[in-house]
Amino acid sequence: MTHHRHARPAGAPRAQPERSCSGCAAPLGSAVVQGDSAGTTAHHLPRPLGPDGSGEGEAKGTLPTYWPRRSAGTFLGCVTALFGLLYFLVVGTALGPLLLWPFTRTRARGGLMAGARRLTTLERTRRSVFFGDRFPGHYEVSDQKILRYLAVRILTGLVCGVVIALLIFGLVLVGLLVRGILQGGPRWHNVLGQMVLGGVLLFLDLQGLYSLARLDARIAHECFGPSERELLRRRIDELATSRFAVVQAVDAERRRIERDLHDGIQQRLVALGMLLGRARRGRDPEQADALLGQAHQESQDILAELREVTWRVYPSALDSLGLQEALGGVSERCDIPVRMEFDVRGPLPQSVETAAYFVVSESVTNASKHSRATAVSVRVELHGRVLAVQVQDNGNGGANPSGSGLSGLRSRVAALDGVLHVDSPAGGPTTITAELPCA
Repeated sequence: MTHHRHARPAGAPRAQPERSCSGCAAPLGSAVVQGDSAGTTAHHLPRPLGPDGSGEGEAKGTLPTYWPRRSAGTFLGCVTALFGLLYFLVVGTALGPLLLWPFTRTRARGGLMAGARRLTTLERTRRSVFFGDRFPGHYEVSDQKILRYLAVRILTGLVCGVVIALLIFGLVLVGLLVRGILQGGPRWHNVLGQMVLGGVLLFLDLQGLYSLARLDARIAHECFGPSERELLRRRIDELATSRFAVVQAVDAERRRIERDLHDGIQQRLVALGMLLGRARRGRDPEQADALLGQAHQESQDILAELREVTWRVYPSALDSLGLQEALGGVSERCDIPVRMEFDVRGPLPQSVETAAYFVVSESVTNASKHSRATAVSVRVELHGRVLAVQVQDNGNGGANPSGSGLSGLRSRVAALDGVLHVDSPAGGPTTITAELPCA
């Protein structure tokens, strides 16, 4: 259901929002929020590697694959490890004297690293094709990191090959044992002892393969993408930046509230006092009645402006009635028509509701005051665990993303690990998109 809210006439009483009955379970709105042109993602902050080395980073991860493909990738890894060992034995031996001589060291190192990078590209392709790994496309890897990766990769690949050979040898022995049992050769107590010993060796063999596979995945993600330490350092830097930005936004909001109280309400209170003073000193009853009428209207205007200031500080309806009704109050107070589409099933975290409210409120206010827009559309929809908020107006565009208002919104959204994107070309339209993770 789509709600169309229009600006109420000046002086008309504000309608109280209706609360939905508890028995109604139908969705209150439906919308498909379009993504921004920059490909905004909800989780822009990098996260450290998981315990299994799966690499839950900002640009890497693992696609689901089946065990036959992964087994083939493991066998191929043993072959590529053998190729890497032969490469360093042959090329390293040939270039060894040149690496020791200072005049030829740079060129020899370049030739050695050229082949090492090809081996690294082969390993990266193997991980992507057979294991479904995804890595950053433009991540620079140092020569030292490549050599360290290949050294560990060659060692683990060769050990993995030995473990696989032992497993195959064990399967051959099992076949021979089964044939002997069928021919009535060995006694049953000997067979039972061999089965227990074989089971233990099989368990150790499979555990070794599992551990080597995890090690292979971990060193690949550390080489082809940001390591766990790099991810943690990035996250600390971004959290420190967002904290500083939030403090700045809070200070800017306090200055704005002080300015609204000083330049708006305080001046109106002074005017009200002057009107009442003139009415008290006046001798003409008709003039006194007229002044009292002006004072009464001024008091009504003061109350309305004070209500607007308190709504900009924090809307009480957000706690009592929820996000949808609070956004409905934003559209009712706007001077231009606002088309609201709301599709959120289930409760949201209070911090997410607050951020979404201020994104809509600030965007609608900017459209009404600065963009010369005649209509605004607001879409709020929950995609999985991400709340998508989109505000679009048909104004003249040219919004400054680095302005105080939008910078404050970006800081507020970034504090929740969200993303705010502003698309406002000259001539319009202006589209503000926020994605707020709810987890």
